[in-house]
Amino acid sequence: MSNLLVLAFLFAIGSLLGWCLEVVYRRFSPNNKSRRWINPGFLIGPYLPLYGFGLTALYLLAGIENTGLIEHVTAGSKAILFIIMAIVMTAFEYVAGLIFIKGMKIQLWDYSKQRFNIQGIICLRFSIYWALLGALYYFAVHPYIINAVIWLSQNITFSFFIGVFYGVIFVDLGYSLGIVSKIRSFAKENEILVRYEELKLQIRQSAAEHMQKQHWLLQFKSDVSIKEHLRRYFELQEAFFTEEIQEKILGKK
Repeated sequence: MSNLLVLAFLFAIGSLLGWCLEVVYRRFSPNNKSRRWINPGFLIGPYLPLYGFGLTALYLLAGIENTGLIEHVTAGSKAILFIIMAIVMTAFEYVAGLIFIKGMKIQLWDYSKQRFNIQGIICLRFSIYWALLGALYYFAVHPYIINAVIWLSQNITFSFFIGVFYGVIFVDLGYSLGIVSKIRSFAKENEILVRYEELKLQIRQSAAEHMQKQHWLLQFKSDVSIKEHLRRYFELQEAFFTEEIQEKILGKK
């Protein structure tokens, strides 16, 4: 049971820290020229499950050195370990992105403008970032986390914290999947792929234009229904697509 609590703790911490990392990254991203704070992911709360799975995987992979699978720890073996970490994290990212695109008709992120990308879901640049994060975890976190998580897993207060975290995230998941199901139905009906961040940006802009209160966490809470926002999103996408085609035609003349 203690091992399960350790993994549960790592997933929770990874989800929370990953959310913080994404918030800071998106705040200072070159694409965010207005330097606005963005709540990332499809859940409303301050956690990103992808990073939770990632931290759990990094913890398990870093433990390979203690299993005898690596007889002699060298700089080369460490480099291979970081590459494996990057591959595992990239695989998590690809599967998550593919599930949303194919199953939900939603694109959570888009790497199509990055070099060496696959279907706009993963790319070399972010795989390198995963390798660097893996190295950072290995040297700065893993040596100190083992004893800490074992102690916490045996602490009653810690178990209560884990229960609260998963209770909140499951409620959030139910709420967010309800929104996602509405988006999926609209996307299938109109045969489109909804870019999640673009839709959230449109809702924020609409609230600002109509002097309505903007909810940073509850980003889909609005005086306008989600179906109406989707209809406007669809119209804007069609207008943009038409304008893009016209520009290409004029460019050829």
